[in-house]
Amino acid sequence: MCYKHQFYGIDSHRCVQMTPTLRCNQRCRFCWRSFEHEPGEEEECAPGTILAGIHKLQKKSLAGYNAVLANTVTEERWQEALEPKHIAISLSGEPTLYHQLPTLIDLFNQDGYTTFLVSNGTNPDMLARCRPYQMYVSLDAPDEETYLSLCRPLENYWGAVLESLSLLTSRRSAVRITLVKGLNDFAPERYAALLQESGAMFVEVKGYMFLGYSRNRLERENMPEHERVRLFAGQIASACDYRIRDENELSRVVCLEREI
Repeated sequence: MCYKHQFYGIDSHRCVQMTPTLRCNQRCRFCWRSFEHEPGEEEECAPGTILAGIHKLQKKSLAGYNAVLANTVTEERWQEALEPKHIAISLSGEPTLYHQLPTLIDLFNQDGYTTFLVSNGTNPDMLARCRPYQMYVSLDAPDEETYLSLCRPLENYWGAVLESLSLLTSRRSAVRITLVKGLNDFAPERYAALLQESGAMFVEVKGYMFLGYSRNRLERENMPEHERVRLFAGQIASACDYRIRDENELSRVVCLEREI
């Protein structure tokens, strides 16, 4: 189980991680993905095609694990994993660049899935049209200058990110802060002010992990220890209407919840 089970009750073994696009309009230094090899153009799949392929591709992605996990996973849980009920639209790329995203989410919802949409917040008009169960928007800088240097957007989307944060008041939502030691782990009061304005229900302060292609851009020393993540989350909470709700030391993440 990942920390989303601990924080939100999601059955991790029944959660599909997927993406409707491999494209992204940012080049975040801390991203584990290989945007250096991003395809220049891609043909979009129809929403119905994506929905129809979920079960088949989930089974394919799990193929072989049944033998490996035979001594640690019950047959009941294995069968449950083959019948997913959650969709996390977060695997790779920026999902709001997929032009039919609202239709896709509606189809998932109609088919009984719980949908989680994770976005970098650069396309607020698209986010306003989407109706997921829970929406995530990234806030990885306390100010515009830090955003431009750390997230390296193809255009300056700082204003768009702020607009996306303003959309979170009226829905179940979370803001994700990826904390990179030495690059954006300062000015907690500025983060707090932005979060206060957003009205998001939850805030996840998560330490950067030295994984994937980010190892070509950052150093292992850029990973903050959990103690640093918790301290920074506490500093944010003390400057706005949020409190520490839970934490997961293994994933170096702290969950804040807005006080009612």
